[in-house]
Amino acid sequence: VDKEPVRSTPDSNDDAPPALLPRNVVSDSDSNSSDDDSSAGDASESEGDCAPALPPEGDNSNTNSNTKRPQWGRDPDGRLRRLNITGHSLSLGSKQVPVHAVRLSRKKKKYRQRIRYHQEKGDRALNSMILEDELPSIRDVLESPLAKFIHFAANACGYNGTAEDLMVNWIHPLFLKAKAKASKHDNPNWWQAMNGPFADEYWQAACKEIRTLEEMGAWDVVDRPSSEKNVIKSTWAFKLKRFPDGLAKKFKTRFCARGDMQLEGVDFFKTYAPVVQWTTVRLLLILEVLLGLKSKQGDITATFLHANVPEDEEIYVEMPLGFEKKGKVLKLKKTLYGLRQSPRAFWQYLTKKMNECRMQQTKFDPCLFVGGKVMCICYVDDLIFWSLENDDIDELANKLIAVGVDLEEEDNAAGFLGVQMERDTETGLLELKQTDLIDRILETMGLDAGTAKSKWTPAESKPLVKDSDGAAISGDFSYSSMVGMLLYLAGHSRPDITYAVNCAARYMFCPKHSHELALKRIGRYLKATRNHGLVLNPSKELKIDDYPDADFAGMYGYEVSSDPSCVKSRTGYTITVADFPVVWQSKLQTETATSTMEAEIIALAHSAKELFPIMDMVDLLGNAVGLPVGDTTMNVSIHEDNLGALILAETLPPQFTPRSKHYAITTIWFREQIVARGIKLLKIDATEQLGDIFTKGLARAAFEYLRKRLMGW
Repeated sequence: VDKEPVRSTPDSNDDAPPALLPRNVVSDSDSNSSDDDSSAGDASESEGDCAPALPPEGDNSNTNSNTKRPQWGRDPDGRLRRLNITGHSLSLGSKQVPVHAVRLSRKKKKYRQRIRYHQEKGDRALNSMILEDELPSIRDVLESPLAKFIHFAANACGYNGTAEDLMVNWIHPLFLKAKAKASKHDNPNWWQAMNGPFADEYWQAACKEIRTLEEMGAWDVVDRPSSEKNVIKSTWAFKLKRFPDGLAKKFKTRFCARGDMQLEGVDFFKTYAPVVQWTTVRLLLILEVLLGLKSKQGDITATFLHANVPEDEEIYVEMPLGFEKKGKVLKLKKTLYGLRQSPRAFWQYLTKKMNECRMQQTKFDPCLFVGGKVMCICYVDDLIFWSLENDDIDELANKLIAVGVDLEEEDNAAGFLGVQMERDTETGLLELKQTDLIDRILETMGLDAGTAKSKWTPAESKPLVKDSDGAAISGDFSYSSMVGMLLYLAGHSRPDITYAVNCAARYMFCPKHSHELALKRIGRYLKATRNHGLVLNPSKELKIDDYPDADFAGMYGYEVSSDPSCVKSRTGYTITVADFPVVWQSKLQTETATSTMEAEIIALAHSAKELFPIMDMVDLLGNAVGLPVGDTTMNVSIHEDNLGALILAETLPPQFTPRSKHYAITTIWFREQIVARGIKLLKIDATEQLGDIFTKGLARAAFEYLRKRLMGW
């Protein structure tokens, strides 16, 4: 006789008001078994049992005379079924418990007992560390399957002991307990999750996700609209988080909408949503050091579900798998994850809540909010607060929570978007590092081994050319992925590799073996400087300095003469505030300069586009915290034949020099600003030009000198 439980059927009255929470009807015969099952412990993060609770096999605890005997009957198909079973009901209708999840509920207790037994046995063996056989040699270990987990480096660190001592003292036994690292199996789709070994846990987490969304009023269950309306599909995103030893930690699920199926003008209109600029982050870090500001970091949970769907938009989504109801769909009231307009809706929501708490949005950065005592930046759901007192930050956080923002504190701003902010215990200086990203880059390139040689500069002195007839890449790693990681590293904490990375990025869609070697040279340089970053050691005066430079036709004579890019010049510049770099760039000029003077003027114009907004923001933040702003100077590297660039920059329009008349009109805008803002133009020696590190590959001595001035090491 088939004793598998029958899934509950939907309520016949669809017009009845839906219940927000699941309704569990548990019979007397199932109550004891449910308690036994819950006592076994579960790694799932969900609360409550959503699947029918079944007694373990061989459990006779429910056979006494006082227990209600199971009732049997016929289902609509004529098959014999138990009648007094657990029933469930959500506002979406009955929950369709996956068959595999139901079957796993029976085996869950025995499975956990078996796993617990093996864990205890392994722990006892590790604690005793008794070797029944003779001690294996290093050769035996290197020839075993464990070889890929062990690296011997005793000769490189001054080790003078025996091989036996090395085996016992230097190889931690807990690595034997570790399982394989997370793979695609830890991110299954719906069908894989509900038919895999953790089907019951994933089902429990899915129930909790639906229950949470219903409590937040994320949707209304409505009849399927006419064919004129676009009903987009939904999907489940599952994630298994593990402990370092590989054991399951918790099971996470996210119900998402298929934003790729949305139609512009029907399901959404505008999608733009800004994030904070890193220039703003660095400016506030400078103020933190100069004024001794306190900082705290916060995170907003269920980010996009805070915002409502705009009134002029109607979004219909298919009901989630496992909770379908015939003829019904979801009409969204909250912006689900996956929708194209969700980031914009949340940004508008957060801006509104900040204004309610008297935090004004600045016109220079839409994600910077300044109040009477607190300054705040936001990058989607990550927020950092600065103030002279922690109590002021706590007061603002409580106000945000009071107006409906689900904000959680994450201590101080020790790390933000993958950039660690470490303070040196000896000097007390703050340093911005991305050591984890560097390690990932080295591992991907295969340079993490101890035998890989290091380099002291990230680029050769000669430029990196197209090399159309060169050898093909080896394909040992993804070129485009590696360039992406290096660009993120160069743009946040390692300006010293900016020039080399930009050169390699030009050939992302047609890389050759020579370009691959250029990336590996950057990796070897990072290996030698892995523990370094951007040292924050600002001067006492809040002054602004701009260092633009240009390399006139730097690839001419190296690139094929028929290639138009061979005569392009390169712009490089950095802007410092209180002698700390806040923005830097290295790129080829789009115009073809006909002289060194024109190349320098183009570089100066590009840097001015960043300089003027920074001046306004520094003035705003300086006044907000009561810090006076010093003179703004622009230092331009002028060689003996580039004196015309300095003269033209100081000339008030409509005047121009004789040799600049063909491009002088394009320089009028920043020449007027230089005079109006009272910016000083100073001639600087070429050896002191910080922008030089962004325009060409330098010799080691010159490179290290400029790096010391730029990054502090």
